[in-house]
Amino acid sequence: MNFNIALLKGDGIGPEIVDSAVRVLEAVGEKYGHSFKFTPYDIGGAAIDKYGIPLPEETVAGCLASDSVLLGAVGGPKWDTLPGHLRPEKALLGIRAAMNLFTNLRPAKLYPALAGECPLREDIVAEGFDIMIVRELTGGIYFGERGMREGKWGEEAYDTESYSRMEIERIVKVAFECAMKRGKRLVSIDKANVLETSRLWRKIVAETATLYPEVEYSNMLVDNAAMQLVRCPSQFDVIVTSNMFGDILSDEASQITGSIGMLPSASLNDSSLGLYEPIHGSAPDIAGQNKANPIATILSAAMMLLYSFGLAKESEAIVSAVDKVLLAGYRTADLAHGKEALTTTEITDKIIEML
Repeated sequence: MNFNIALLKGDGIGPEIVDSAVRVLEAVGEKYGHSFKFTPYDIGGAAIDKYGIPLPEETVAGCLASDSVLLGAVGGPKWDTLPGHLRPEKALLGIRAAMNLFTNLRPAKLYPALAGECPLREDIVAEGFDIMIVRELTGGIYFGERGMREGKWGEEAYDTESYSRMEIERIVKVAFECAMKRGKRLVSIDKANVLETSRLWRKIVAETATLYPEVEYSNMLVDNAAMQLVRCPSQFDVIVTSNMFGDILSDEASQITGSIGMLPSASLNDSSLGLYEPIHGSAPDIAGQNKANPIATILSAAMMLLYSFGLAKESEAIVSAVDKVLLAGYRTADLAHGKEALTTTEITDKIIEML
């Protein structure tokens, strides 16, 4: 099979970690008889330097014409003084909207080999945990009406949260379908005791649940959910929530896995086209030093094989190779704690060997 993949390497460590994922995909292609064509496009700070804007039309067109998209990271202090509409991060919202990527899947798994990295007590994570956070990605407060105005107490800013029935129905359906393929347990997280959008959200979750009688579902307020993630993370299987709550909770979940450098993500629409990226940032302090942990990006490529291309066996091969590398004791600098660390290139070599 032949696949066209758009590469958005971006800024900081982005080029290094994307190059590692490309090497792994090429190894998978050679092993299983697939062909991957990679086409790079500019995004974020790199695009600002070249075109003056964070998301050129050429990049959007290239992504829409591809079978899937692999993203590194955007941003850095070099562009921190730019106005909001020209910041590198603005490109992320733009490409998500252009590709209609309303679903964000963020797995948070505690690897047995990294149990000692988890900041929670050993008795809390003795059972391990494997959580899938399903985050709505193109609605809510990040895309609502916003602005500045004169208020009662002088200058004030406002951001508006709104959700339509359609937006909620489609993400909730994705979450229930995901739960059906896992442990058949779903927790919907909202703030229904305060927010009108959350009340509509909760109503639609209850309606959708009638179509999935095998799934055990419950509702949880977001402040309680933040506590429960550190009190007993193993209670969660699939979580579904809004854009802002998902943004915050998925970062919390990433920390209890031991390293943000281990966690991939998939952003999907209602076709096979998706955007895959690590959840960490551009880490400009180590950019170009061959120190970055590429595993989150490599696992994002594994998610691409599964969700966009339907290559379950090939996807599992990458996940298994990563497991074996970690169990063998190989670590990058973020996990080595002063002990011998492998470079970005070396850990990628080990994963390819395990393949």
